[in-house]
Amino acid sequence: MNFIDLILLLLFYNLVPLWTTFTSVPVALRVILTIVLSIAYLVILFFRREKVPLKSFRMRSLRRGLSLTWLAGASVVPELVILVLYFIFTPRGAVAKTFSVVMPVLAFLLTFTVAVVRTAIGSKQLKLHDYLLLYLFWWAIPLNIFVFAHFFRKARREYWFEADKAELDSSRAENEICKTKYPIVMVHGIFFRDWQLFNYWGRVPAELIRNGAEVYYGGQQSARSVHDSALELKEKIMQVIEETGAEKVNIIAHSKGGLDARYAISCLGMDKYVATLTTLNTPHNGCDMVDFLLGKVPEKIAAGIANKYNRVFGALGDSTPDFMAGVRSLSAVNMAELNRQMPDSPDVSYRSCMSVMKCALSAGFVPLAFSYLLIKKLNGRNDGLVWEESARHGRYRLIENKHLRGISHGDVIDLLRENVEDYDVREFYTGLVAELKSEGY
Repeated sequence: MNFIDLILLLLFYNLVPLWTTFTSVPVALRVILTIVLSIAYLVILFFRREKVPLKSFRMRSLRRGLSLTWLAGASVVPELVILVLYFIFTPRGAVAKTFSVVMPVLAFLLTFTVAVVRTAIGSKQLKLHDYLLLYLFWWAIPLNIFVFAHFFRKARREYWFEADKAELDSSRAENEICKTKYPIVMVHGIFFRDWQLFNYWGRVPAELIRNGAEVYYGGQQSARSVHDSALELKEKIMQVIEETGAEKVNIIAHSKGGLDARYAISCLGMDKYVATLTTLNTPHNGCDMVDFLLGKVPEKIAAGIANKYNRVFGALGDSTPDFMAGVRSLSAVNMAELNRQMPDSPDVSYRSCMSVMKCALSAGFVPLAFSYLLIKKLNGRNDGLVWEESARHGRYRLIENKHLRGISHGDVIDLLRENVEDYDVREFYTGLVAELKSEGY
């Protein structure tokens, strides 16, 4: 279909050469040809539907945007050849030759503009900086060629990634590979909440549910001490037990959420109700960066930051936010004492995962670039907030990819909903939960 569309596109581009070259053809036939090609052009731009594996408006729009980009690009060389031949072999006046150039240029720009718009509508991976580069340099030849190529290469990679994902989901839909014996409780880290409109875990929960998992959330406030957050988590665990009738739950916890879960298990009697605890990028041995900053930042400044934070998150739903208590909970000194208070329960299966960034510029979330450098100096490899060895607890798994970007503290929970090369975040969690199912949890 794309080849036929390309032929129709080129015919439309060259309506002026067709009119002025084939003068022996009756005017009525040339008028009909003009109308037919104009309609065909509008259909190609606005009404052609694509067959896509994932039947959604977003995917259809993205696919069509990419097809139009191919058409626009593929038309350039043959159109130049046609115009050169027209200028050489057709002795027409300046007006005809001017319009023979103006029309394909305008049609090409419209085709390319529609391609950009439809791609932008369909893409979730193209970010603000991608659009900004396109806006600033669309006119700058030859720089714009590289900008356009990056824009559409990124969109094309997203489409095929999602298309492959859709086919995989379809092939295993009936298997319910994530339907575990016990429900899953996902526990967030510090400075976030379980908001419905902005899921802390990105696209992960929907993927787990699609594959049979029963998913709940920890629901603790954004910043409190480990003890206080663990009390809130205890209430949630008991609520899930009562609601589902399950004997236990499986906990998947990120960052400080892993400490809250450990405290609830070891110190609040939740070991009877927790089958497994899987922590991701959790600072089990604390963060030396926190001790370093607490020693450097004046108390007055720290108190000011804490007050502003508490006011903001109080307005966002926290009843008793405590910024400083949450931060101090993560210090290495504090964690040394906490680890003595919360020994592992023999009734719970403990697992831990940790990801690492490759360099400061690889962080998807800009503030992590600065903390990455500080932690690298203090401790070595890290994810932008937690150093590698601090995350080890129980059965351990290191998450690495081959790409320069690495996998940051935010990437590991799909914070930015970004497809990181060599790390399919949704498949990673699907694998984690499928493993729990296969082990009888």
